[in-house]
Amino acid sequence: MSDLPRYEYVKLADAIAADIASGRLPRGAALPGERAMTELYSVSIGTVRRAISELRKRELVATLPAKGTYVIGVPGPTDCSPGEATTGD
Repeated sequence: MSDLPRYEYVKLADAIAADIASGRLPRGAALPGERAMTELYSVSIGTVRRAISELRKRELVATLPAKGTYVIGVPGPTDCSPGEATTGD
């Protein structure tokens, strides 16, 4: 299945999850606003919204109305995309 193309929102969610896993976005950190993310990642606002929704499903971020989206978790081994899984070497 790795030959199948991944949706842009999944690629964006994986990139943000990687930033969380690496510590670039530590627990409690605020994600940039939706409009800022559209410019930062060169994607549509719909893609940003779906990526944030995906990160909420993975329990990595939480969105507070009128406050923003914040990191609340760290990705586990099942949160990596198939091409990014580590072998533990």
